[in-house]
Amino acid sequence: MKITFLTYGTDGDTRPLLALAREVGARGHAAHVLADVAGAPLAHAFGIPFTLLSGDMRAAFQPGGAFGALLKDGASMTRLMRACAALARDNTRPWMEAARAAAQGSDALVYSGLAGFVGLAVADALGIPCIGAAMWPMTPTRAFAPPFLPVHRLPGWANLLAHRAFDRMAWSMFGPELNRARREVFGAPPRRRPWRDVPMLYGCSPTLLARPVDWPANVELTGAWALPVRPDWRPSPALSAFLEAGPAPVYIGFGSMAGIAQASLIDAVQAVAARRRVLFHPGWSGIDPARLPPDVFVLGDTPHDWLFPRTALVVHHGGAGTSHAVARAGVPSVVVPFAGDQFFWARRMAQQGIAVTCPAAGFDGTSLAQAVSAASAPALRDNARRVGQAMAAEDGVRTAVDRLLGGAARRLDD
Repeated sequence: MKITFLTYGTDGDTRPLLALAREVGARGHAAHVLADVAGAPLAHAFGIPFTLLSGDMRAAFQPGGAFGALLKDGASMTRLMRACAALARDNTRPWMEAARAAAQGSDALVYSGLAGFVGLAVADALGIPCIGAAMWPMTPTRAFAPPFLPVHRLPGWANLLAHRAFDRMAWSMFGPELNRARREVFGAPPRRRPWRDVPMLYGCSPTLLARPVDWPANVELTGAWALPVRPDWRPSPALSAFLEAGPAPVYIGFGSMAGIAQASLIDAVQAVAARRRVLFHPGWSGIDPARLPPDVFVLGDTPHDWLFPRTALVVHHGGAGTSHAVARAGVPSVVVPFAGDQFFWARRMAQQGIAVTCPAAGFDGTSLAQAVSAASAPALRDNARRVGQAMAAEDGVRTAVDRLLGGAARRLDD
């Protein structure tokens, strides 16, 4: 069999699909991944065939980029959707052309992220069975509101209406450019509405998110899709020495989020470092390590599944991949959500008693130090160990690939 994986987004969108593609390859089948340039080194390290898609996600998160101002000022769902649609609109045709070339002869196409509608269009035009993949739940339900919606205490009927409104808004923003590209690439007539009843796999832990009873049978929570530590990676001698030199440290890192003012972020790191040993990952923040206290250990990219079990607590942005990695490690969190589904995962972790939320608005040394103190309580540490043990029994990658190779994907129709 041949499975083509198509996504566009941050590292948190690409890594899970690389994990699935690696498992497909390990079972003797062919896998091909199309994604942002940031995913190329990992794909090459694992020997996964990879096609670079047009666009630069990192640039989009920097000041002046499509998402930079939103993360700084706070993003409503509508503003975030418009920024996503603008980025996709600039790349819809080249993504479609690249996916058409890569997916020829595929037995299934798995789509995710900002390239989701493109994946559906390509699978439809080529007559390839397809399946959706996501790291946060988008299927309409009465159980909770769409993850991108900041309000979360709604009656069941209102949750369902909100999901349907979100779907209509997404199609209104993405649909026109998608139809234009479908006509130019495939000569296809315009669609008036998106595809319906497509099978979905969610790389979410059932420990953190109970499966809604009103979801259809072709929607499944498999558990998280974690990529193993790359075969050529080793911790530096300096990192190993730091970890062995004292108590487990606090990790602070926000990945691709660049929305906190550098002065506030430095103040926050300094405040925590005054009381605790600190590992700091600058990510895409642009922080100059020379501005940090000398006893703070500054990390490069380090595999979360290796690092987090060696920490006492993790301060992060609440992205789906990072949230699952922290929970799986059995350590508590301080979540500083910026936008999108990050608020959803912050609430889920708080409900499990394994995290404290520290709002990005007004973020400074005082607020983070207080949140770190609260998250260090024995009850949160005990809860985190319990959740980590439960998640250790999950194998989301195996479950998802079982479904893919077992025929979960289906051909599209109107």
